[in-house]
Amino acid sequence: MAENLFCSRCGTLNPTQASFCQKCGAGLGTNLGVPSPGAPVAVYAPPSASAGYGGFWIRVVAAIIDAIALSIIALPIRMIIFAVRHTPSYRMGPNYGENLGPLLAVLPLLLGANLLVSWLYEALMTSSSWQATLGKKALNLKVTDEAGNRISFARATGRHFAKYLSAAILFIGYIMVAFTERKRALHDMLAGTLVRKL
Repeated sequence: MAENLFCSRCGTLNPTQASFCQKCGAGLGTNLGVPSPGAPVAVYAPPSASAGYGGFWIRVVAAIIDAIALSIIALPIRMIIFAVRHTPSYRMGPNYGENLGPLLAVLPLLLGANLLVSWLYEALMTSSSWQATLGKKALNLKVTDEAGNRISFARATGRHFAKYLSAAILFIGYIMVAFTERKRALHDMLAGTLVRKL
């Protein structure tokens, strides 16, 4: 029978399948529970100094990288907007007011396409074997559940849409990363996720 894992850094009891401590984020490299009689005692190597969570500023840089990546991915959508706005029938002129209606009818579809690209980019990459978007991958961060495991597409989707709430309250949901114990934003708390350093 498998024993529970105790963190060597803070002493917290963690589930057997956990890869990281649920309290301090330290890597759980071995089973530190009481061994069965006659079993060899494992030697535990302490976690490296880099073990832990992704803080506020490193996540800001990751978000900037992701914004650049998304702008490239969404370039075809922007080209469509440019083409529609510069079609001769939609240019400023005596009948501009009459031509404005069809243009406004197209914009919600283009906005929806942008939202779709953003959602699929984040949810697919975060739930993939990378466990990270391009920005997080570049900075050696990954998104996990609270036990340190890869998250599902459904949970990654919930985390993505919870970001709108984090932004809606004057971005306080994002700022929380700088002040919470495990560097969690509001959307991380709602989705039950953590952003960890590799």
